[in-house]
Amino acid sequence: MTEPTSEQIAAIAQTYRLLGDTTRLRILLACLDTPCPVNEIARRVDASQSLVSHHLRLLRAARLVRGTRQNRQVLYEADDEHIRHMLLDMIEHVGEA
Repeated sequence: MTEPTSEQIAAIAQTYRLLGDTTRLRILLACLDTPCPVNEIARRVDASQSLVSHHLRLLRAARLVRGTRQNRQVLYEADDEHIRHMLLDMIEHVGEA
């Protein structure tokens, strides 16, 4: 493994800061298995649509989720398999006792 650059370290730290918010983490987890519209994510995480939209904007900016327009709504999902694997690995890690 090569040593990460200062910019990469800063991006990783920012990613973990974003995921340090339990609502944002729950939103991202809700988008792991299947693309979801905002109203479905809000229902799953028990939050208002406006709060979910705010957090999705931050997660999109960090390239953790992506939105795809389908007719009149946008469906959100994890941006790529790296994000999915990172979260699933962390879930497995904390589940080990």
